[in-house]
Amino acid sequence: MQGKPSLESQLELPAASDLPVSFDFQPRTRVVFGPGSVEQLGTLATEIGGRRVLLVTDKGVEEAGHGQHGVDALKAAGLDVIVFDDVHSNPTTEDVDRGLNVAKAADIDLIVGLGGGSSMDCAKGINFLLTNDGRMQDYWGIGKATKPMLPMIAVPTTAGTGSEAQSFALIADAETHMKMACGDKKAACRIAILDPDLTVSMPHMVTATTGIDAISHAIETYVTVPRNTMSQLFSRRAWQLLLQGFPRVLAEPDDVEARGCMLLGAHLAGAAIENSMLGATHALANPLSAHFEMTHGIAIGLMLPHVIRYNAEVVGRLYGVLAADAGLCEADDPDAALHLAELVESLVADADCPTSLAECDVNCDLIPTMAEEAAAQWTGRFNPRPVNAGILEDLYRCAETASDSRS
Repeated sequence: MQGKPSLESQLELPAASDLPVSFDFQPRTRVVFGPGSVEQLGTLATEIGGRRVLLVTDKGVEEAGHGQHGVDALKAAGLDVIVFDDVHSNPTTEDVDRGLNVAKAADIDLIVGLGGGSSMDCAKGINFLLTNDGRMQDYWGIGKATKPMLPMIAVPTTAGTGSEAQSFALIADAETHMKMACGDKKAACRIAILDPDLTVSMPHMVTATTGIDAISHAIETYVTVPRNTMSQLFSRRAWQLLLQGFPRVLAEPDDVEARGCMLLGAHLAGAAIENSMLGATHALANPLSAHFEMTHGIAIGLMLPHVIRYNAEVVGRLYGVLAADAGLCEADDPDAALHLAELVESLVADADCPTSLAECDVNCDLIPTMAEEAAAQWTGRFNPRPVNAGILEDLYRCAETASDSRS
């Protein structure tokens, strides 16, 4: 007589490697989402004790009118506002130092970062130095601030970095041009205001490159070594939202609903970074930006497909979940990771972004040097498949000429 079927054969139970692992989830940021939510900025600032506010932004955001929008909302609540708008793309220690001088002279008690990742990162950098003294180099790493920091509100105007969800300030050393990740839980924003209306004014290429960055965050965080139940929850939902929104915002820039998908997706991917870090793609991208002033999202788009193919040997099953979410194949398809890499290449190409180093006039004689620099990047340590300078050099070589995978 045949025995009763086992429980495992009756239920679709997760594999042992899918079962929850230990983690410490500490959310610190209140999230206010929706069209028009920037109007609440003054009220929210007052709720957390703001009186004299430093608003950190950049010239482009000011020209789009968003900086004044933020100032008006703060002043309507009776707050004094000091604006620092001298922030550059990929902010350096010099940007932070200039902002610090303004903050010190104004005797502020709250900081608002309004703009893209550059403005938010610079605002966090100012907060580090204003409250804890020293130089940004002193905070390279994690948990090096010893004193409390001022409350901060982040208002992103791009859908990319997810900086508003993270306790890290990404600041480049003005001399070496290499980016320093300066992280401390005290630097986490008290409030993030996600208003998709503010992202409609983004130029096409900014929409494209920040969107590619957000997509990379969702994919990388889903497979990193520190991944956990909470981070993967954020990663996968971010991936689904970004897949839905990205083609739409490229085709219809005024689609506020699609802008909302992108903004919330970028935020959730940023929250995933906070809980699981990033991988080799970001390690490879930073030297490209440092040596060739390449936009971060462009560098990410060049390298991500090759990292996916490299990692497939150890996390192909996880990539399969993302591929299935995109409708590419079944999750257990042995070629799922390859399909996912091809999709990323298609998204990058459809966004009018380059797909090879050759298209970016990269001097490939510098590849060995960049590989050594990439190997020293902190994000490479969290890649699911170990990397070293030799492997990273091979990945750069894979990106030298355009892929034929879409043919």
